[in-house]
Amino acid sequence: MDAIRVWDLPTRLFHWLLVAAIGFLWYSGGKGEALMVWHMRAGYLVLGLVIFRIIWGLWGSRHSRFTAFLTGPRRTLDYSKAFARGRAPVFAGHNPLGGWMVMLMLLSLLVQTVTGLFATDDISLEGPLSGQVGGATARALTDVHFLNFDLLLILIVAHVAAVLLHRVLGEPLLAAMLTGRKRVPDEAGPDQAFVPWWRALLVALPVAGAIYWLVS
Repeated sequence: MDAIRVWDLPTRLFHWLLVAAIGFLWYSGGKGEALMVWHMRAGYLVLGLVIFRIIWGLWGSRHSRFTAFLTGPRRTLDYSKAFARGRAPVFAGHNPLGGWMVMLMLLSLLVQTVTGLFATDDISLEGPLSGQVGGATARALTDVHFLNFDLLLILIVAHVAAVLLHRVLGEPLLAAMLTGRKRVPDEAGPDQAFVPWWRALLVALPVAGAIYWLVS
């Protein structure tokens, strides 16, 4: 098996910034007004990261694109059966189950951050867009914000468990997300060419500007 380039730098930065931001969101939620200000800022960061990743899934390097790892139900089921029997093939990028986990987490994160923009505690804290909807709607979106975070935690635990299981089975996914390189079967092909780094800036800067405009 050869170690080939799989994950480009923008994808890896997205992943680890997201890990740090979610950890802070979990820690800071409901911990007082001063910390909640930073909680909301971290939420804006996560929203920007999710939008960046969605665009990067269409315009990024090969293995970062959704077309590289999203598969149909039949192929996903076949992979699941093979994995249960301990005969699952090694994929250069995300395997079929991992690909759908990525999509579920992105969807949950999008729900979490968007509802956070409208959330309110009816006392002193409110999202930047809470005044754009009625009180009942804001409270309903706040409830979704809290409930969805529980779902997000379940997805995170499942994701971490899967990464640890793959490590036990000899596939170090964590190392690949750190170095960008992954050991794959020879038939997986040579190193993958990454798109130019400036393409990530062309995505990130407008996204950051749009988030700043939205929350200001």
